Amino acid sequence: MTGGAMADVAAHPVLARLKDVLPAIAARAEEIEQARQLPADVAASLIGTGVFKLCVPQSVGGQEAHPLVLMRAIEMASIADGATGWCVMIGATSGTTAGYLAPDVARLIHGPADTVTGGIFAPRGKALRDGDTWRVSGHWPWASGNSHCRWMKAGCVAWQDGKPRMVRDGVPEVLTVYVPRDRIVFDDNWYSTGLCGTGSGDMRIEDVVVPLSHAVSLIRDRPQVDGPLYRFPVFGLLAMGCGAVALGIARGAIEDLRTLAGAKVPTLSRRPLAERAGTQSDLARAEAQVRAARAFLVEAIEAAWAPAARGADIGIEPRMALRLAATHATEAAVRAVDLCYTLAGGTSVYRSSPLQRRFRDVHVVTQHMMVAPPSYELAGRVLAGLPTDASML
Repeated sequence: MTGGAMADVAAHPVLARLKDVLPAIAARAEEIEQARQLPADVAASLIGTGVFKLCVPQSVGGQEAHPLVLMRAIEMASIADGATGWCVMIGATSGTTAGYLAPDVARLIHGPADTVTGGIFAPRGKALRDGDTWRVSGHWPWASGNSHCRWMKAGCVAWQDGKPRMVRDGVPEVLTVYVPRDRIVFDDNWYSTGLCGTGSGDMRIEDVVVPLSHAVSLIRDRPQVDGPLYRFPVFGLLAMGCGAVALGIARGAIEDLRTLAGAKVPTLSRRPLAERAGTQSDLARAEAQVRAARAFLVEAIEAAWAPAARGADIGIEPRMALRLAATHATEAAVRAVDLCYTLAGGTSVYRSSPLQRRFRDVHVVTQHMMVAPPSYELAGRVLAGLPTDASML
């Protein structure tokens, strides 16, 4: 990206507003963790920045922003607090599906300025066709950020005439179905090792009737908004968001260590931690890993955005690179955080140290399906020239 284009990203008004609220959120990271969800006033401050509208079409009041703006917003929030960054990622990327809805439905769901959506793509539910409606039931874990969402999306297998509808042999049709929050039961069971403040408990839906217009297929349907953001790979965008959370957590860990290293004198030593050669070497390695992984992710975003911006087909190679870069960014961030955590010594094990929280948070990010190890297998099939199911690219 050119210097001018990068300046445009940095100058985006949402990023400016986000920058103003994040110091106060960072100071409440322990409170957020203990609450196991974002406190209502924290969520309200984020909603006020417009960050949750970054992927919503301009035609319904959204930002329809460049993916690099989204990436930067997620990074910034994750530097302040990993759980906050995760909630920003979930709520912001969720707006993408507004581009697949009929305009009146998109305005109904995504139009209000204070509306946030969330949900789970994994098809753990059943949507039974019943005339002009879907009857939705299911149980989904990882309903992140649901406490500040008005609508949740539920991944469902479409059923009709007593059996799953198939898109091809052995592959059922998967729908993303919007359900109002007040029709969902949420389990208070989010007790986790990391990302504790994301409120990612289970959600349950039992025979809720929704209009056909409130369901979309991200694989079969075409976006109803003709813009580059809705031609950009939707699963690549989600993977990028996960990678950005990890990179932000790692950047925060590096800064935490730099602050600590200048002040801490290790036991049986007369010199500050920063003056140890091992500290200097490992800190540099952590910095290089984060910068290099971030550069690859930015490169992959730009390579996929270029054809999207001119309305051209995005080939399988750029799609593969986007998923690969996001997975690699997450893995590199984990290595960087591990280095920082280890360098801090006994200090990092105390709850008073932000490094212990960053250590736990970044390892939880690795468990998301978009950046988990099987992503490497998917990318490897493309690189090896083997037939590949590109539906998740």
